[in-house]
Amino acid sequence: MTPHQVHLIRSSFEPLKPLAATVAQSFYAQLFTRDAALRALFRGGDMGEQGARLMQMLAAAIDLLDRPASLTPVLLKLGQRHAGYGVVDAHYASVGAALLDTLSAGLGDAFTPEVREAWTTMYGHVAKTMQQGATEAQAMAA
Repeated sequence: MTPHQVHLIRSSFEPLKPLAATVAQSFYAQLFTRDAALRALFRGGDMGEQGARLMQMLAAAIDLLDRPASLTPVLLKLGQRHAGYGVVDAHYASVGAALLDTLSAGLGDAFTPEVREAWTTMYGHVAKTMQQGATEAQAMAA
């Protein structure tokens, strides 16, 4: 990611922070509309708490975007945990699409093609690293 893309992500995420609960609710609505089978992975039932964790994780990842040596281990562990929840590679595409749709709805005209590209790049890196963590966890368990 370029420094400019990091800036775009951080500046576009900032106005969403005070709306975290609404943004998370919108994200999960998008996700379950896209792939209703994913709802079964959320056994805890408290989607408010799940949404808060999602927004906290996003904020933490965004904070570390310019420090890949710190971000990568976090994402690897997150991927390992998600594999344990039953997340498979195919789910990452649904999550990415739901994230982009949520950002588009939340940011409106501020979600320019350049901002979309920055978020797409970031999510691609996050997904790839988490999938790597899941693969490593499966290899260790075998």
